Amino acid sequence: MAKYLDEAPMVLKEFLVYMESILGRSPQTVSEYYLDLRTFFRYIVATRSSLPLDDLDSVSIDGIDLDLASSVTQSEIYEYLLYISRQRPRFHNSAATTYGNTAKTRARKMSSLRAFYKYYCDKTRKIAVNPVVNIDIPKTRKSLPKFLSLNESVKLLENVDGEYAVRDYCILTIFLNCGLRVSELAGISVQDINRDDRLLRVLGKGNKERMVYLNDACLDAIREYDEKRRDDVPRLKPAHKNAYFISRNGTRLSVVRIKELVKEHLDRAGLGQKHASAHKLRHTAATLMYQNGVDVRTIKEVLGHENLDTTAIYTHIVSDNLREAAERNPLAAVKRDKSNDQQ
Repeated sequence: MAKYLDEAPMVLKEFLVYMESILGRSPQTVSEYYLDLRTFFRYIVATRSSLPLDDLDSVSIDGIDLDLASSVTQSEIYEYLLYISRQRPRFHNSAATTYGNTAKTRARKMSSLRAFYKYYCDKTRKIAVNPVVNIDIPKTRKSLPKFLSLNESVKLLENVDGEYAVRDYCILTIFLNCGLRVSELAGISVQDINRDDRLLRVLGKGNKERMVYLNDACLDAIREYDEKRRDDVPRLKPAHKNAYFISRNGTRLSVVRIKELVKEHLDRAGLGQKHASAHKLRHTAATLMYQNGVDVRTIKEVLGHENLDTTAIYTHIVSDNLREAAERNPLAAVKRDKSNDQQ
């Protein structure tokens, strides 16, 4: 059961249920909405009650209702943004934490607030004035995603080892060839794989389905894992009977565990220093496709991006690669000797 169903006051619960059940936001996204809104309203309660902000996480929001949400002012939101940019701990369980949320985190928290007030001001009209409407989202630095080169990708696959090497090799192969999100790969069920038509059905963001083509490398990895997987099927727990990738406990392999095993194999291949991750393998798939002539609009469909602008970042990656290649040419520093020019 979603955590917010037990913990959230009704004014938050109504919004969160709408986001998940009507708009189709993923449970993970809705959980982030809840945590962001909980932090904000804890701040409002603490400042209005003159409570210390260094103990913000212990502040109760049980009394939050429409009247309080309606009374929030633009000035309080600006003060909240200042608090999270300067005083909010980044790592709440660490004594050595740094302070101040990054611009990316602040932007996400503001997006949660915007969605909340948009629902109550525009959708239900239970709140008359939207205090967020004229507040800009904090600007974030747009950085190019990290990815593995072709040689590094091959090296990663060549160094897969361990008790679950066949399963993990299949996972890495699908990541690198199909560009799936971690949650999408974790969600693969037995019935999603059509081996005859070489297709994989993927459930992406917003519960949107798409079909991904399985190339020879993927099919070979899947067929090899099929043989190994048969030994694990008898210990599958009833609630996970349709899961394709199986954990040692007989359950669907979780997002957290997939991230861990990807990191383990990257470290084994000597690629951990690149700060690569499961999501970086998605970037790797897209970059390699683009570098080898695949059209950006096609990559957009493969990755399940909603907007072409999101996919267009991979064209900038290639441009940067070309620039770096030119700079590293050993002749890059050689210039014509002008001393012999006629005076």
